[in-house]
Amino acid sequence: MDQIVNNSLKLFIEYLQIEKSYSQYTIEHYQYDIREFFMFISEQAIKDLEDVKYFDVRIYLTKLFDQKLARKSVARKISCLRSFFKFLVREKIVAENPFALVSIPKAEKRLPEFFYEEELLQLFQACETDTPIGQRNKALLELLYATGMRVSECSQICIKDLDMYISTVLVHGKGKKERYIPFGSFAHDALQLYIQNGRKLLLTKEASNDALFLNYRGGPLTSRGIRLILNKLLEQSALTGKIHPHKLRHTFATHLLANGADMRTVQELLGHSFLSSTQVYTHVTNEYLRKTYMTHHPRA
Repeated sequence: MDQIVNNSLKLFIEYLQIEKSYSQYTIEHYQYDIREFFMFISEQAIKDLEDVKYFDVRIYLTKLFDQKLARKSVARKISCLRSFFKFLVREKIVAENPFALVSIPKAEKRLPEFFYEEELLQLFQACETDTPIGQRNKALLELLYATGMRVSECSQICIKDLDMYISTVLVHGKGKKERYIPFGSFAHDALQLYIQNGRKLLLTKEASNDALFLNYRGGPLTSRGIRLILNKLLEQSALTGKIHPHKLRHTFATHLLANGADMRTVQELLGHSFLSSTQVYTHVTNEYLRKTYMTHHPRA
């Protein structure tokens, strides 16, 4: 059974990479969730993927809820396994998808976290610009806030993707979708300083590459590296908490809508396929406006 299971997973991973163009980060999550399910069916003495039935899936769900996992985590695992078995049905490896009738638990509705303008200012002030690393960090922070791009997208930006003359950047998004995003004068100035000074000092002949953001060894900065930099900047500022990967992206969208941008434009800038993904920021914006009103109106 092990060989059949592993071959099925290998085929599915190739499908995600080639046909779906999923990122390595997403694929790793799929592999983890599927292997976890493989361990479960092994414990249940199920000898073949074809033998997995709806009743077994219900037992697995009970196990997940007994572990007190968040509904969002359970929903992710179900979605992953449903896609996996759907692929197996397509490839005629199994006859039925035992996850087809399983309903995904509704995720808890949480408003995206974002920075207020005063908080963001403290974050920018924490960046030093007299060292190559400081210039890189300032340019990184300015570009993330100016464009709202994902951290994974930012790590893939190359020098050739920047047009400094008209202040735009070509972003390679999910599913190989590309979009151009403009950026303002603050980001332009920070990038100009970094490219002309800091990046040249970080770049080495041994690690010559076209990546825009480099680590201290001259190699491309990874998504994980960007997250570590952002958290370090937060520690250096007077702010508390952590910067999760999307917080600057949420801030970008919230500030645009709060200042009168239309939702379709914000949708295009964020690279959302569906408007419903962007609409969550209208709720954030309403709360943002309410707090601003309560803070500043004399008779609030």
